Amino acid sequence: MPGRGGALSYAACVERPTLKDVAKAAGVHPGTASRALNPLLRGRISAATTARVETAARDLGYVVDPVGRSLRSRRSGIVGVLVPDLTNPFYPPVLRGIEDELRAHGLEGLIATTDNDVRREAELIEVLKARRCDGYVLTTAVRRDPAVEALIGGPEPVVLVNRLARVEAPSVVSDDAFGIAQAVRHLRELGHAAIAHVTGPPRFSVTVEREAAYRAALRAEGLPHRRELVVRATDYTAAAGEVACARLLAEQRVTAVLAGNDMIAIGCYAALEAAGLRCPDDVSVVGVNDMPLAGWLRPPLTTVAVPQHELGTQAARLLVAHLRDGAAAVRRVDLPTRLVVRGSTGPAARDHH
Repeated sequence: MPGRGGALSYAACVERPTLKDVAKAAGVHPGTASRALNPLLRGRISAATTARVETAARDLGYVVDPVGRSLRSRRSGIVGVLVPDLTNPFYPPVLRGIEDELRAHGLEGLIATTDNDVRREAELIEVLKARRCDGYVLTTAVRRDPAVEALIGGPEPVVLVNRLARVEAPSVVSDDAFGIAQAVRHLRELGHAAIAHVTGPPRFSVTVEREAAYRAALRAEGLPHRRELVVRATDYTAAAGEVACARLLAEQRVTAVLAGNDMIAIGCYAALEAAGLRCPDDVSVVGVNDMPLAGWLRPPLTTVAVPQHELGTQAARLLVAHLRDGAAAVRRVDLPTRLVVRGSTGPAARDHH
């Protein structure tokens, strides 16, 4: 029997193919082979040469060593992704878009959840920086955020999703104003004049933007803006939406409610039921986001559809562009929205409740 430490596995006896082996088989320089196999450098090598290198690598069974690549390129291949609330159905499709696009370029997302807590977010940013992330995609939505602003001013690229910061940074946003204008027009055409807005907390940029869009849409439709018809939920959750809508119904007469997002809209459903009111017979409800399963609610929810997966895809694409070219221009990508009409909106009741 071999002495201690003398046993060798079969795998250890088989030499793994190296990048030099791949380069030799493809008839190119090792540096060319390395660039051809690096998704972030795709396009710098001709398609024919890339195909030849990839074929040689596949035939030889060559697997890229991520540690070695990291040491050579001084890149980790990891992108930090901050999300405010994974219990919100809006975010999983966004994350899927981010991950799919990053993986197409040989990158992996390291996802962390902030719970909408600025202090936790600051701590997580430090954790991600310690992991030597190549860049960051931030879907967090707090308006004034010193930790985020400092990160944007750092050496790694940062892309914002559905939010704007006081510091200039690449961003991907949905055109909420267009969709909300469609929603208010739809309600006005159904005969609604008392259109309330159950919005979210003012610390979120999306709250400010959607509330401004609501006011502008009322003006465009010749409807007065009444401050008492704007009620703030303490969070973008169904529970907070129910409390806010119950307060609205107790104090005001309305025939329609524009909710700040679909989760708040679900809370409005609950508040209407508790008040003995029917949707849409007594009060119509419109949400924002068109989250998965919105069409399965009872009644199915009329909502402004936001392209959630595409938000993530475009954000990752912007980040990859900045990783490839550090001098790339700061860009803002605006994605279209549209109103999806379902069963939660109907003609205004003649007699207000």
